Parts: sequence; C-alpha cells; structure tokens
Amino acid sequence: QVQLAESGGGLVQAGGSLRLSCAASGGTFSRYTMGWFRQAPGKEREFVAAIRWSDGGKTYYADSVKGRFTISRDIAKNTVYLQMNSLEPEDTAVYCCAAGRQGLVLVPTWAYEYWGQGTQVTVSS
Repeated sequence: QVQLAESGGGLVQAGGSLRLSCAASGGTFSRYTMGWFRQAPGKEREFVAAIRWSDGGKTYYADSVKGRFTISRDIAKNTVYLQMNSLEPEDTAVYCCAAGRQGLVLVPTWAYEYWGQGTQVTVSS
C-alpha cells in the first residue's frame, strides 16, 4: 500500500522560508512523477511543482512559484522536498504531495493516484 506523508508545514512571516518533506513508502517509485499541490480556503487545488524520479530528476513549476520554490528528491530516502523561499501570504494553503505513474500530464489532480494528507502552511503579513 503506497503511502505519502508530508511534514514541515508551519507558521512563518512573509519573506521567510520553509522546507516541506514528503516521505513515500509501500512501493517502487522509479517510474513515478511526484507532485506538490496546494489548496487555499475557497480555492481549487492547484499544481505547484513536480519532479520525476528518473530522467535526472526533471522539474516543473507553476509560474506563481517559479524562482522561489525548489523541488528535489532524495532517492535513497524515498523523499521529495519542497524548499519554499520568499514566502508570501498568497502561499498560505494546505500543501499535499502526490504520486502518479503516467508522466505526460502533470498539472491536473487526476494525473496522480496517491495523495498525502497535507500539511498546513500559513504565511503572515
């Protein structure tokens, strides 16, 4: 049974940084794409970033976070990270990690089969 567990959320001031972790277990992820999504109150869940376990860890970012967030993976630890710098109040949301086997479509939620429970990130002004 594949399980994803996020950690690292919290309360920070604008301009601060957080690093989120997503620990994956229960499967082999070499063919997977790992994604980070977020959902703010009253808004739809939106794509944040994605990384491929293979292909040298190719990364993809939403325009809203490009240049501020960095996604990475530690293959030995089966863990994906999201380093978030220069945080803004607009980044406040529940952040979830996800895993999907098909790698052609990265943005929609239906492209991912497994989801973590999420971790709250709150950025105060």
